[in-house]
Amino acid sequence: MSNDENGQAFSKMNSSLKENLLDRMRNTHQSSERNRMARSERDLPPVARRQQARFEDLPEYKQVLTQKIVSEQLGIANPFYRAHQAAAGATTVIDGRTLINFASYDYLGLNRHTHVLDRARDTIATFGISASASRLVAGERPVHVELEEKIARFYGVDAAVCFVSGYLTNVAAISCLMGPKDLVIHDEFIHNSALAGIKLSGATRRLFKHNDTADLEHVLRTVAGDYRHIMVIVEGIYSMDGDIANLPALLKLKAEYGFWLMVDEAHSLGVLGRRGKGLAEHFGIDPHEIDIWMGTLSKTTSSCGGYIAGSAALAAVLKASAGGFVYSVGLAPVLGASAVASLDILEREPERTAALRRNGSLFLKLAQEAGLDTGLSGGFSVVPVIVGDSLRAVQLSNDLHAAGVNVLPIIHPAVPEGSARLRFFITSDHTEEQIHRTVTLTAERLKDLTERNFGLGGVDIEQMLKALSAR
Repeated sequence: MSNDENGQAFSKMNSSLKENLLDRMRNTHQSSERNRMARSERDLPPVARRQQARFEDLPEYKQVLTQKIVSEQLGIANPFYRAHQAAAGATTVIDGRTLINFASYDYLGLNRHTHVLDRARDTIATFGISASASRLVAGERPVHVELEEKIARFYGVDAAVCFVSGYLTNVAAISCLMGPKDLVIHDEFIHNSALAGIKLSGATRRLFKHNDTADLEHVLRTVAGDYRHIMVIVEGIYSMDGDIANLPALLKLKAEYGFWLMVDEAHSLGVLGRRGKGLAEHFGIDPHEIDIWMGTLSKTTSSCGGYIAGSAALAAVLKASAGGFVYSVGLAPVLGASAVASLDILEREPERTAALRRNGSLFLKLAQEAGLDTGLSGGFSVVPVIVGDSLRAVQLSNDLHAAGVNVLPIIHPAVPEGSARLRFFITSDHTEEQIHRTVTLTAERLKDLTERNFGLGGVDIEQMLKALSAR
């Protein structure tokens, strides 16, 4: 037989094998699908013809539209999605204006640090931008291991796992570790990403009053049901209120009632503790006593992504079973390298954390002296100024923007109506003059809005309803 004939025979055989494989796959899939459909259709009445809803008819869209109409009626500009024209830190540039900026997570001013930028450039030159695949398949890069080992050493625990998103980190880890036979108890002000993870897990969910370990103990005492695992979730620094979890009291309860303790350190890594090592260092507690450390790479480490740190077994389970790790592209090498470089600086320059602590304390002190409601804040990385009325909070943000200060409002549904606020993110790079000026302007502008009774009370409901019906 000639070479051509051999080639044709091989091609036919290869084609036949492919067809057989596809037929087997189709038969398996179709058989499974038929069984599923048969189960779902068993004893069910015929389905009536239904009209598919339009997105324009959804209540969520109507709420957005209502907020827009109310803002238009009161002449309030939208403070969200303003484009920054430079790297944002203690200052930023918007529409060509340089503003004092209190809307950046860059707590230690590392986003433009030469060491971070140099490491990023070198990594891009070698690896490009993307990992281009799941780490499990073909996306593993040396910097992934380097970052995970560095995070684990920084915390003083055995291992860490990194994810491409901070939000995804909570969703993936919680849904992987917990299931329908489990119970998750969380602080009532826990981040939305944790709530999403709990929902996806199918676990029973209970909450306790914010930062109230006595109420947590009450919940633990009244737990009914034979749960396989129980997890308690808190935040190191709460992102909306700026106060910290009572770790010693939580560990006492953990010893008595037996549960996994998960601490979200998104806003406390690099902020708490003399060397910025977070909540455990702040309280002088062995980090091994906490089962799950979670955090983000987008704040102190001026990158993007998230991590879980803890035991080697925990890391192994997540790398093998967490959908957000197994089925997601690996963290971009440049982001991993930038986070490593940021941790290098944090380890070498703990004075950045000290400067942040001074600035946070100063801002809190001046705000309280000016009569501003700072809520529960401890004066660390987050200081809210609680306004109450959502419209007033938005207008206060706009007034400050016009006066040269960039700070964003937090309104319903992110916080309950009646507790709207401006949320000030403090950095180590803010100057005392910037802090003094900002607090003075905030107090003056808020006083003016309050005296004018600006807010929801000034809305013409009848006119608003007419405008809504016209759309």
